[in-house]
Amino acid sequence: MSAHTDNEGKIKIGITCGDVNGVGMEVTMKVFLDNQMLQLCTPVIYASSKLVSLQRKLLNLTEFNYNTVRSSNDILLRKVNVINCWEEEIPVDYGKSTETSGKYALRSIEHAAEDLKQNKIDAIVTAPINKHNIQSDKFRFAGHTEYFAQKFNVQSHLMFLLSDNLRVAVVSGHVPIKSIASDISTDKIYSKIKMISQSLKRDFGIRKPRIAVLGLNPHAGDNGLLGNEEKDIIQPAIKKSFDEGTLVYGPYSADGFFGSGSFSKFDAILAMYHDQGLVPFKALAFSSGVNFTAGLPIVRTSPDHGTAYDIAGKNKASESSMREAIYCALDILRMRKDFDLITTDPLAYSRQGREH
Repeated sequence: MSAHTDNEGKIKIGITCGDVNGVGMEVTMKVFLDNQMLQLCTPVIYASSKLVSLQRKLLNLTEFNYNTVRSSNDILLRKVNVINCWEEEIPVDYGKSTETSGKYALRSIEHAAEDLKQNKIDAIVTAPINKHNIQSDKFRFAGHTEYFAQKFNVQSHLMFLLSDNLRVAVVSGHVPIKSIASDISTDKIYSKIKMISQSLKRDFGIRKPRIAVLGLNPHAGDNGLLGNEEKDIIQPAIKKSFDEGTLVYGPYSADGFFGSGSFSKFDAILAMYHDQGLVPFKALAFSSGVNFTAGLPIVRTSPDHGTAYDIAGKNKASESSMREAIYCALDILRMRKDFDLITTDPLAYSRQGREH
């Protein structure tokens, strides 16, 4: 992924702290040890100066510099900003899932989401949370995706896994394997195809995207021998989308599709369920993968890894996925701005192009 410097670092990227006992703060600090990142964006970390100071000391990242600001109204451009979402000191117990770490991860998300809603920041990058210890009366969701969908009143949204040459979405997300067949429908698949197509055009600047759809069963059902979902549910959704002008193909057998490298011929892939799409994605792009929520009015990305409790506090976590998540947010903001301008005022877009 790429990021452009024409915004002179003025784009404000909110970054949540994630589970404080995981690697979220570590990978964020490591990204901004590189001062060139501040030419691309102004980071706004939602945590507390006490927490950041403690993490910097524990991880021996003494070269990480930041400014503490009272609120998003005081953000300093081209500097690392830390907004105090709480004043009290909280313990850091690396590698442990605690009620405290979940509580403050949520505090960070809530504060950042509110600033995003009020346009105080331009996009949000969420550090990894523990989906169990964060649960409370205020957070009863499977993850960030569902939280932001409700926060911004969106019914239909799409989890998109991204890397340089691979984009994977899923029809059925956090659903038990035994429930997958009943969770997919022609209408749901059709809706996901439509959302993928719209996102590829608006968020990634692809004018005529090519989309592949995977089958549900082994060998895509083998002409009904191994199941009828392909014939009865998936193919009608593909046909309806294709007849409306979307370049969508399938259903393909998942094993052969990834094994043969066929994925490289498409702009995006729609898998039927979570592991069918995410296992090959993470095998191919684990260190650079990004999680993007398509279908929201705001831009939200996340590194494609978890809290990594096993290496938390050991200064071993790679920041590459967090860096890619920030690049991705910047790219999508720019693409959306261009797309919206060209669709509403083509002449203004043309003038803008000549000025650059």
